[in-house]
Amino acid sequence: MRRVDLAVSLPAGSMSSGNQLYPPDQLHRIVELARMADDAGVTTVLTPDHVVMSSRIDRYGWGPFPDTIDSPWLEPLTLLAAIAGATSRVRLGTSILIAPLRPATLLAKTAATIDVLSRGRLELGVGVGWQEEEYQAEGLDFAARGQILTDTMAACRALWGPSPSSFSSPTVTFANIWCEPKPVQAGGPPILFAGTLTRRNADRIVAMGAGWIPIMRADLEQIAGGIRVLRQRFAEAGRDPDSIKVRAPLPVVSGDTGKPDLAATIDGATAFVEAGVSEVTVRVAPFVADAADAGRWFTELGRTWSAFAGDVAAR
Repeated sequence: MRRVDLAVSLPAGSMSSGNQLYPPDQLHRIVELARMADDAGVTTVLTPDHVVMSSRIDRYGWGPFPDTIDSPWLEPLTLLAAIAGATSRVRLGTSILIAPLRPATLLAKTAATIDVLSRGRLELGVGVGWQEEEYQAEGLDFAARGQILTDTMAACRALWGPSPSSFSSPTVTFANIWCEPKPVQAGGPPILFAGTLTRRNADRIVAMGAGWIPIMRADLEQIAGGIRVLRQRFAEAGRDPDSIKVRAPLPVVSGDTGKPDLAATIDGATAFVEAGVSEVTVRVAPFVADAADAGRWFTELGRTWSAFAGDVAAR
């Protein structure tokens, strides 16, 4: 079996499933969770994204929307910058950043800054999102979101390369400009593209991505099939198929009491590893309802994951 890494999805101020871990005047304490994850040996901490919210959460396509309209969504890149200064080892990721809502030059600058401040620990999980009103609020065409995503991330790649940079696409164009400083990571932070593995999304991943974040609620058969496609496409493009990073969420398993069972949830990672997933994600919100329990839970998570990862490595 391949090595598998552990990511933790921070609540980032959202009241997921009615769980508001920190009240509005204590949201800065979310950085403490990242520090606990760092100490527990977690590979990556992840932050979600919504710039604005509308009342049309009924358009959410994956069941009931898990948050309230007025959940305090912290801006993820700003949060990761704060986390960078409070941690020393854990990687910093977005899951997912709605990249088309950020101007390409500003996104490239912000990401490079975080990568420099964290000494090369940033990863960008990006996608188009699902809420049309977010695009309308920024004067963007929701129907063009796929093209904007492609152009934005390709422009970032150009800006992270040698200066001066020039780039031309249907939605982003610039010539002979400097964007400094450059990221610590050569070529810029790894980019993982989220969503269904359409031909267009596979093209993005092969051309400029480090990997894939499967669409929400994708089952193991869909994930394994997507990984097979990507491995073939990487090989055809002259890229190493073993380099593909695939990050997928672990379904929460309930114990006999009906409460989430961490050990049983972690055990479920075995099937994901067998499918080719390289990093599994555990969400904090279902397990930690009280901030006072966070330290104990992260200690348990570190111990449980260490035992699981050791068993995987021994197979």
